[in-house]
Amino acid sequence: MIALLVGAGVALLVSLIGTPLFIRFLVAKSYGQFIRDDGPTSHHTKRGTPTMGGAVVVLAVLISYGLTHLIMWMMNPRSPGPSASGLLLLFLMVGMGFVGFLDDFIKISNKRSLGLNAKWKLILQAAVGIVFAVLVLQFPDADDITPASTQISLVRDIPWLDLAFGGTVLGAILFVVWSNLIITAATNGVNLTDGLDGLAAGASIMVFGAYTIMGIWQNNQACGSPREAGSGCYTVRDPLDLALLAAILSAALVGFLWWNTSPAKIFMGDTGSLAIGGAVAAFAILSRTELLLGIIGGLFVLITLSVIIQVGYFKMTGGKRFFKMAPLQHHFELKGWAEITVVVRFWILCGLFVAAGLGIFYAEWVVLL
Repeated sequence: MIALLVGAGVALLVSLIGTPLFIRFLVAKSYGQFIRDDGPTSHHTKRGTPTMGGAVVVLAVLISYGLTHLIMWMMNPRSPGPSASGLLLLFLMVGMGFVGFLDDFIKISNKRSLGLNAKWKLILQAAVGIVFAVLVLQFPDADDITPASTQISLVRDIPWLDLAFGGTVLGAILFVVWSNLIITAATNGVNLTDGLDGLAAGASIMVFGAYTIMGIWQNNQACGSPREAGSGCYTVRDPLDLALLAAILSAALVGFLWWNTSPAKIFMGDTGSLAIGGAVAAFAILSRTELLLGIIGGLFVLITLSVIIQVGYFKMTGGKRFFKMAPLQHHFELKGWAEITVVVRFWILCGLFVAAGLGIFYAEWVVLL
């Protein structure tokens, strides 16, 4: 628990202090956001606002994670260092953040609202996702538990939903496909949610808060632990280190939200939204709660579905729109809701989804008792 407090504290300070410094750098370089012409007209006033703020969040997470483990080692040389699960999560987060950075940099350098070519963006994301999916099936610990497994999970692995039913090789291939579906859904969900000041950052804080609680609980009830409750124990490789990273991410985003809340002094950009989405997907896979992500990240799912419905309805009706505009948050803006009203109400929705996810997580454990 000391590590979680240290990690969160360092991440908060780095993000809170580092963000305004980064804003000054971006302003000096004239690196500002370009706004879509087909977006809400109220957003045109945001043109020129510094973007790529997600880089500060990623940097805060890396500094905090490394420094926390160093401090814990200095306090106790027997303290475990960075875990395989933790490093793999950081790999996916940084990898997706780098793809987002390329997208943002192309936008600001070419002074347009369109960034990286869609084809190359998809290829780069797939490359990072495939490498991650292959690696998480490696690195077994002393109990032969790997960071992830080929079994599809809800609150824990579901034995009868094992992707390796046709053999090890087929199972690995199917797992790579399954993992990349989760990664694509999470990154797109967070990316689509990012569009109003503070919306994606505030929602992500709650989601990572949930994974902090679940990681602590899984560690306390780990199979083989003195506190395990029989069949209710969890076989997760590094739950406490995952809880540490979740707490760090929450704190880093709190520091960023101080500057990102309406009226935003900086946007996270694709650098931030793709990195956060990658981290969300990694938590779901590594904590063995893949299907539960659909509940905990319910706001991201809702906003993504609004885009799917809008596009599908547009094609089926020959040009008619189901919503005034997609993603969903812009629909309510065009209905006359103030931006801050949309953001706060969507935060409330996110909180309800997170609470429902945590309720299912705890209820399943109680039932197994």
